[in-house]
Amino acid sequence: MAKAVIQGPIIQGPIIQGWCPGALRPMASGDGLVVRVRPHGGRLTQAQARGIADLARRHGNGLIDLSNRANLQLRGVTEASYPALITGLRQLGLIDDSAEAEARRNIIVTPFWHSADPTQRLAAELTAALAAADAPALPAKFGFVLDTAAQPVLRDVSADIWIETGPEGLLLAVQGGAKAVSAKDAVAQALALARWFLDAGGVTAGRGRMAQLLARSGLPAGFEARRLQPLRATLGAQAQGRLLGFDFGQMQAQTLAALADLGALRLTPWRMLLVEGLAHAPDLEGVITRAEDPMLRVVACSGAPACPQALGDTRGLARALAPNVTGLLHVSGCAKGCAHPGPARTLTATPVGFDLIYDGPASGIPDRIALSASELIRDPSLISKAP
Repeated sequence: MAKAVIQGPIIQGPIIQGWCPGALRPMASGDGLVVRVRPHGGRLTQAQARGIADLARRHGNGLIDLSNRANLQLRGVTEASYPALITGLRQLGLIDDSAEAEARRNIIVTPFWHSADPTQRLAAELTAALAAADAPALPAKFGFVLDTAAQPVLRDVSADIWIETGPEGLLLAVQGGAKAVSAKDAVAQALALARWFLDAGGVTAGRGRMAQLLARSGLPAGFEARRLQPLRATLGAQAQGRLLGFDFGQMQAQTLAALADLGALRLTPWRMLLVEGLAHAPDLEGVITRAEDPMLRVVACSGAPACPQALGDTRGLARALAPNVTGLLHVSGCAKGCAHPGPARTLTATPVGFDLIYDGPASGIPDRIALSASELIRDPSLISKAP
């Protein structure tokens, strides 16, 4: 019978865990255990999606988060309900052989793949390689991206090794550089690069990212410096179906079940879902179908009290400010910035209010300090004024 491996309660300040929750290694939060499900190939069949919705209702609180790792998380799971949840997920084909294999399978797959491109074959090959006995012992947050549809759209996600479509074939890429590879040897080359990362001293005390190593050592042999311009997907109709959004990337279990009735689902690192073959926008509560919806301009973690590390309510403030936002606003419950690790216009909760960073991460140096939620709501121009 499965038993949860749980991180204990947080007493003071944000703690950097160095790992992300999984199904076999859940994380304790303010509303119970967070159980992360990592669909193979970034795709859920209709049966799997319906099954997850049912499990979320029966063994959690019915809330489902979409993560920026293109996974989904079931919330409100208890120690008592956890074993039955894992049994249900295993029956759906969504559980790895071990927590270690699950952690290594940190793969983001483009949602815009087509059956004629190599994406799903590469995903299966990479999954098998990372589960093998001789797989490199990579840090828990070390991630791979398969961006091998017609147009790369995942260059700005947080990752370490990319395999992506290039002008004349496939590229194996890291931040700042790339080299040409074939579809036949792309996965083998990616694993060789991961082993180079380990051999070159990329891991310290069990942690490490490729970008940190490259900043010290430069590009590995055979890589050419290359500036890769990020491209972004648009909410709405796509060749593969329809891309749908959700307030803060969260939905109720019944919403997931209703979407499963419309088609198979592909997960994205933008906290959106692509419903395969869907031609028209569905009329479902909590589903964002318009690209101009103001809720797409705000990002916020679960905040207090759902997260024990959060120092304030994030989503209520973000929702109130959304109509007045231009660009992207990130409201973070603490300096970790889990919802959006990169730079943005950021409000970070502190014990005495919110610090405002005009262009930086949640841990950045604030331009204004100790702003209250009430004064920000009363005068939203504060978030757009230069210091």
